[in-house]
Amino acid sequence: MELMVLLNALVTRLLFVLHSLIGVWRVTAAKKEPKYWLLALLNLLLCLETGLTLKFKQGRGYKWFSPAIFLYLICTVPSLWLLEIHHGTQYCGNEPGAVQVNVSNQDFNQSRDSSHGSERTDHHIIQTAKVFVNQLSTICETVWTLALHQTFLLLLVVGRWLLPIGVEITRDQLSQLLLMFVGTAADILEFASETLDIEDVRKNYALINAILAVWTWSMLQFPLDLAVQHIGCKPTASTRRIPSLLLCRYSAELWNIGVSLFIQDGPFFIVRSILMGHFRIFNQMLVFFTAKNILVVTLQLYRLAVITLDFRATILQKSRKGEVGCCPCEPYKASTHAITDQDTEMKEVVAFPPKEESQAPSEEQ
Repeated sequence: MELMVLLNALVTRLLFVLHSLIGVWRVTAAKKEPKYWLLALLNLLLCLETGLTLKFKQGRGYKWFSPAIFLYLICTVPSLWLLEIHHGTQYCGNEPGAVQVNVSNQDFNQSRDSSHGSERTDHHIIQTAKVFVNQLSTICETVWTLALHQTFLLLLVVGRWLLPIGVEITRDQLSQLLLMFVGTAADILEFASETLDIEDVRKNYALINAILAVWTWSMLQFPLDLAVQHIGCKPTASTRRIPSLLLCRYSAELWNIGVSLFIQDGPFFIVRSILMGHFRIFNQMLVFFTAKNILVVTLQLYRLAVITLDFRATILQKSRKGEVGCCPCEPYKASTHAITDQDTEMKEVVAFPPKEESQAPSEEQ
């Protein structure tokens, strides 16, 4: 096993565990009940996955699916749910930064005075750590919850980048996937923060749960790598059906369209439409992002229509040439078949020379 592969696999999962434990710590501090530390046991699943991946895959990833990302979601999402439900119980002042700076300076001065004259540097470090923890505890829960949301989405992208890739995905595909994840993470963070910060939404417990359910549903696209990988097919009897051929050739494009319609922009549009239509909640940002979702859904449907018409034209063209049995799986495979046919013709020419050349010597005689 390569040293860098092992190091990346362990460091990334360690970051996942640490972030999950911070979320559990904030839930325990907000609820003031030690029983919520039991949520930390979910990290045992991530530890088990780490051992199995190192043993059977030598630390590298799987095809189409990332178990580490999926288990990280399982470990962190429950804490964010509890923090969002508990949201707003602690008052945040208009200028929390100034208060935090004053408390920080006062506490650090006290720590220096208490450790003055002592030659033990470890005692000073412990006192500094306690002061730092106390300073973090003074931050209100709304700021903590937003910070955990932001770092959660950033760590999903960075963690997917650091995780060792398998042989089934190339670095070019990984770079495309990471760029997609950055835009997806920004949209998901905007949806959660913009809708849950509305005062009328905070007063409706059922509406909070519905928004968090849609938010959780949208997070399920991160463990999957289907956005940049083609399924591929072979020209068998089962792939001669039109839907199978369409999925075979445009699997990545169809997955992106399906994610937008059924996992992200479609559900986001439904939630925002319910907020404006049923609950009569209107603000400038809500209207803007609703219009954005409508535009994205319309463009995705247009893209689906273009793909379908292009595929239909390809099938009709091949049927006219008598190539009904071949499978138009991927665009690049057509050129491969053409090269193969040219090679076959060249071999036939070499094996069986033209008759004119073979009769030429007899005419000279």
